[in-house]
Amino acid sequence: MAVNWMRRTFVAAACASAALLAACGSSSTESAISPQRFIAFGDGMADVGQKGSSYTINDGSINNWTLRVAANYGGTLKAVSAGGLSYAQGNARVSATPDAAGSAATPTVTQQIDQFLASNKFGDNDLVMLSAGVSDIIAGMAAVQAGTQTEDQYVEAAGKAGKELAAQVRRLSGAGAKYILMTGTYDLSRTPWAKAIKKEALIGRASRQFNDELLVSIVDLGATVLYIDVAYYVNLFEGNPGGYGFSNSSTPICTSVDTGAGIGIGAGEVNSALCTSSTLQAGADPTRYLFADKVYITPVAHRTFGDYAYDRLRERW
Repeated sequence: MAVNWMRRTFVAAACASAALLAACGSSSTESAISPQRFIAFGDGMADVGQKGSSYTINDGSINNWTLRVAANYGGTLKAVSAGGLSYAQGNARVSATPDAAGSAATPTVTQQIDQFLASNKFGDNDLVMLSAGVSDIIAGMAAVQAGTQTEDQYVEAAGKAGKELAAQVRRLSGAGAKYILMTGTYDLSRTPWAKAIKKEALIGRASRQFNDELLVSIVDLGATVLYIDVAYYVNLFEGNPGGYGFSNSSTPICTSVDTGAGIGIGAGEVNSALCTSSTLQAGADPTRYLFADKVYITPVAHRTFGDYAYDRLRERW
């Protein structure tokens, strides 16, 4: 098992390196892209308010990394429900239903792309942003806890979802998207959720398997795809919080408990989609916390990652 894990990790790392190298392009590029439209697909990590709020602290700030990328270009991004082009929705899985919270009404990432392509075409200066995987990892863990999936099946299913996301990336590229900025899941073993249920090792395996299979499957798409590693960044935030301005990387700052299915980790848990500046721990500084709830990160973490993504884009295109 250890040897196989090491082999998979090495293969994925090699493929990721190859993909990133392929995405670097020529250092002699004379002009950077100037996106005319910003388009997004994904789950709660990219949701900018499809149902009126995002999965973080809803404090009126630029609170999602996709918003930050758009803002750094001097542009804007709004949810489709508000007349924009962000189709991302919390709890959405790549292609499986129901969603992480058990709802069959949430459009999968695949269905989000269906919706866009049914009435839109990609322009030469469109920037597409894509982030998914978190909801598949959560939904799979729920199946393990319910006894409907073994641990090995869970990890295998996570890898399958990673391949399915890669297929959608390939679909976007084939449909004419010239600039695709994307990420997979971060390592959810680092979350307060994983630690609370004492399943860090298993959730870590599933998270890595998702990203490994995704990276292997997009290694040849460097001409149109830039992969940014949210897993690496959140690992840094969680492992060395003080180095990035955080004083708390283990406790959610929000107190907005959801009596329903919420973010898919169980009833009676904090749901950051319900979180505002009025539902924070008393006296807590939201700029010093990493996690809004047990899964999703705070606006300051989103903005820091968004700045990193923007810098990578500027280096690439």
